[in-house]
Order: sequence, then C-alpha cells, then structure tokens
Amino acid sequence: MLALAAALFLALYSGAAVEGGHLVVAALAALTALVLAGWVALTIVPVLARRTPLRWLTYQIDYKLTREGGVYLVGIFVVALAALNTGNNLLFMVLACLLAGVLVSGLLSRQVLSGIDVHLTLPEHIFAERAVMAIAELQNTKQIMPSFSISLVSEERPKPKKGPQMHFAPRILDRPIYFPHIPHQQTVRQDVELTFPRRGIYRQDILGLRTKFPFGFLQKTRQIGSEIEALVYPAVHPTEEFYEILPLLSGELESFQRGRGNDLYGIRDYVFNDSARHVDWKASARTGALQVREYAREDERRVMLAFDPYMGATREDEKQFERAVTLCAGLAWHFYEINSVLEFRSAGFATPRVTAGEIIYDILRYLASVTPLKQQPGRSFLDTLVDAPDIFKIVLTNQQRGSIPTGLWNSSYFLFVSSMQS
Repeated sequence: MLALAAALFLALYSGAAVEGGHLVVAALAALTALVLAGWVALTIVPVLARRTPLRWLTYQIDYKLTREGGVYLVGIFVVALAALNTGNNLLFMVLACLLAGVLVSGLLSRQVLSGIDVHLTLPEHIFAERAVMAIAELQNTKQIMPSFSISLVSEERPKPKKGPQMHFAPRILDRPIYFPHIPHQQTVRQDVELTFPRRGIYRQDILGLRTKFPFGFLQKTRQIGSEIEALVYPAVHPTEEFYEILPLLSGELESFQRGRGNDLYGIRDYVFNDSARHVDWKASARTGALQVREYAREDERRVMLAFDPYMGATREDEKQFERAVTLCAGLAWHFYEINSVLEFRSAGFATPRVTAGEIIYDILRYLASVTPLKQQPGRSFLDTLVDAPDIFKIVLTNQQRGSIPTGLWNSSYFLFVSSMQS
C-alpha cells in the first residue's frame, strides 16, 4: 500500500511538473511511479493472491426474492420512473443509492456464505421413534471476516426431468439450525434433537447454508455436498403385541427349561401354562388332580430368536412385516436387558449363541435394513431350525400352521405375523 501510494504521488507530481515546464523532472517522476507499480504487480500481488482463498467465486448460490425484497424493488421502480420523468438529480442520486444497496447485499451475503465448512455428527446407535442428540458444527475458515445469521438446512436432490424417477432415502436433517454469529477462524457448535419416524437407512446428500443477511431482500442458499448416512434401528419400546405374548412366552420358556434336565426336581400341581408333556399321570390318578414333573435346570436361560422374512407383496403384507420387525427387535432387546444367552437366525443371517449383549447391535443392524423376501421352491427357512432341538426357539413367521415342521412344535413358540392386529 505504501509503494502504491508513493507511485500515485509521483504520478500526480509528474503531471504538475509538466505544467511547470520541468520536463526532465516530470519524466523521472513518471518513470519512478511506473517502476514502483510494476514492482508491486510482479512481487507483492502474486503473494497476496496465493494467500487469498478464491473458492467462493465457484460457489453455487441460489437466490430467492423475499417479500421485503419485492417491496424494495417496487420502490426502486417508482423512484426510477420519477427520476426519468422529472430529470431531478436528487432522485437520480437516491436511485443510485437504492441500486447500490442491492449490490452491497449480494456481495456481503456471498462473503458471509464463503469459507464455511459444515460437519454433522450423529450418535453411533439410533432407534426409530426415539429422540437423539446430534452435533452441528460450522467452521469459519476466513482470515478476517466473520459470518452472520446463517441457517443450516436440508436441500433436496433435483429430480431427473427424463427417465424413471429414482427412489431416494429419507433425509436426516428435518428442520433448519440457526447460527447467529460465527467468528473468523473459529468453530461454532449446536446440539440438535432429531427423531426418525421409522427404521431404515437415512442419507443427507445435500446440505445448504442459507442467509438473508444483511437486508433481507434476497434469500441466498449455498449448496454443500454431503455423504452423511444414518442406520436407524427399529423401535424397541414394548408394543401391544409384546405385552400380550410376554406372559405366554415366559411360561413356555420356563416350562421348556425346567424340562431339559435329567434329574427330577419335584412334583407339583398343574398350572395353565405348563406343557402337557410334563404331566405325571400316575401322580394325577392318585391325587385326583393334574400333577406335573419338574426337572433340575442344567444351565442358564438360553433362547433362539428366529425371524422368517418370507412374506407377500401386498401393502397389507408390508404393514404386517413392519410390525413383525418391530416386535422382533423388542424381543431381542428384552432378552438383552435380562442378560440371556441369545442366538438369532434369519434368511442369510445368523449369530453365534452368546450373551445377548455381544450380538444385540448386530441383530438390530440386520433388522434395520431387512426387506420382505419371496419364497423360493425347495427347503424353507423353518426347516433349517430343526437342527437345534436343544434350545427354546421363538419364531416369527408368516407361514401357515400346517406348513410348520413337526420337529419344531415341542421346542418352539410361534408368532404368526398374519394373525397380528392391524
């Protein structure tokens, strides 16, 4: 700046010297000014250019006229008509100021939206219908200028004008996040509460930085590419079906486990949830009331949870499938909470028989993205469960009762998807 100021002074001095008749002095002054300007252009300007980020020149910014901006443009039009009709210089000055306001608004808003990096951090485990806390970060990388009044918004991917319409995953960000001030060379964070209505994969392909700064005449939005993806587990809160089957399920499970030992533990009166295969008919004949045998348990509670994904293709079948997935996730979470030994099986997916805490999130990840399958000819999924008679099985299936393999009835509890309430 000093060199350019000196060059300007010498250029003005050379003009004054010419008017005074000092041609030699004027020539030297003009030559010196030219050398100083050339030196600045060749040495200082390239250094400054390398230090100046020019990415903001390539930003794609969408403009939308606001209601205030429409009123402002109407005012400009009225002043322009008045200035042209009257030729009043004051009106031309007012018109120039109004037009300059539009120019200044565009430049400032572009400057505000430039140099901002966006980060959206999601929790590791996300459940449907349960609020989670995410962290939105805006980092201002500009050297000097702060940014004001920016909203982080979700932008939609443009639909193709021709060809088949593609199916896009639901978006993650469902409402704007407002940042009033982002100082230069600093990062501002905000906690945002997100709720995902259903299971599945959510993607945020495009984010947007939106502002009306400084005057609110235009709404400017800068689009930012994003690769954020969230896998949402099914809801694990107990459903009506869960409360209905849990007492029956607990009775069947206890009955199966008491009967797996070889040592007789005792004989007691029959209760409604006991299995008929444990009835002691001799003791019942002596006492005149049903009596059942109890055997000593050999190990801790163990259970296999099996999910049969073969369903129909109607809309009602899809609704039943979603209810079955939710119920299966709730059951898996229940056995995780009571620290059971759990094994999970489904078509193309299986886990080892370990403590439920070791595999619960593997199960939930599978249930988050599972889709109905079409039954193929040959051996069914239920046939593969017969090879595990030593463990109690809870099977969710859409198959008819007559198609269930005989070997599964004595060691399994079946939940038929088709009989679930809508």
